[in-house]
Amino acid sequence: MPTILAIESSCDETAAAVVCDRQILSSVVSSQILTHAVYGGVMPEIAARQHVEAINPAIAQAYQDSGKKWADIDAIAVTTAPGLIGSLMIGVTAAKTIAMLHQKPLIAVHHLEGHICSALLADPTLEPPFLCLLVSGGHSSIIWVKDYTDYQVMGKTRDDAAGEAFDKVARLLGLGYPGGPAIDRIAKEGNPQAFKLPQGRIADAPYDSSFSGLKTAVLRLTQKLSSNGEPLPIADIAASFQATVAAALVTRTVNCAIAHNLKTIVAVGGVAANSALRSLLVTTASDRGLRAIFPPLSLCTDNAAMIGCAGAIHLARGETSPMSIATRSRLNLEDCQILYDRKLN
Repeated sequence: MPTILAIESSCDETAAAVVCDRQILSSVVSSQILTHAVYGGVMPEIAARQHVEAINPAIAQAYQDSGKKWADIDAIAVTTAPGLIGSLMIGVTAAKTIAMLHQKPLIAVHHLEGHICSALLADPTLEPPFLCLLVSGGHSSIIWVKDYTDYQVMGKTRDDAAGEAFDKVARLLGLGYPGGPAIDRIAKEGNPQAFKLPQGRIADAPYDSSFSGLKTAVLRLTQKLSSNGEPLPIADIAASFQATVAAALVTRTVNCAIAHNLKTIVAVGGVAANSALRSLLVTTASDRGLRAIFPPLSLCTDNAAMIGCAGAIHLARGETSPMSIATRSRLNLEDCQILYDRKLN
């Protein structure tokens, strides 16, 4: 497998890594969480400015830590879509500059494909077909991975993504940002069966999700308890909310895997770090004779190692991208092939 220097800057993490043969040689992530926490969410303009400051040091550190020379690097991979345009442009500009300076092929990578490939870093023997539950702050999808670059979205969110719902409920409960880790921590002190909350089933789309109703139900619950003069049982509410989200995602994913005779489920993205989701998916999958795979926690959130892994797959297929490649705030995963327009092989 080729050796790839990869860059990720689609949102609020500036990351660089060197990957070879589904092995991480180096990985550097500069997070902006503390910067955006005071705003309760990512501020795009501030994110872009911080990427400018962090991108060169991250790349230099990843290169140095890898122990490789430029002659050993086969290509430069970079997240091109989807994401915040200002943030994406910083990473793409850096990648193009390095590729031209060192005369390396450029490989544009779809951010969601990168998350899917993070599972390969957990289990290098993993090969399609498998089912992927991709859950993050901006995306909640169930994806049939028929082959790399051949994806079929089987289910998606109709409104709020799972991570977005965690952030909003955490804000409602006064737990701060980011909401996922905050709810996960306090939920350990609560009763997940304290309150019955809606899973947001959609009759005509059994694998789709809807979390706006769940968010509203939590709001009404807190209003009702407050109006009665009761202290809010924050831990119980958080645990009940978290258990409901986990049950909704796991039920739909396992049902989809069984219906399409897929024996392996991988869960990726920031929400895949959630302890309740991981525990329930492992147990439910095992009970149904399925295998569940998760990346390590460090690879659930945005990182460049997953982008490098995806880039290596494309390079091995002879797929590279033009230097004129543009960033895109939106791009369906099924359309990721438009990022490649020439073959080296």
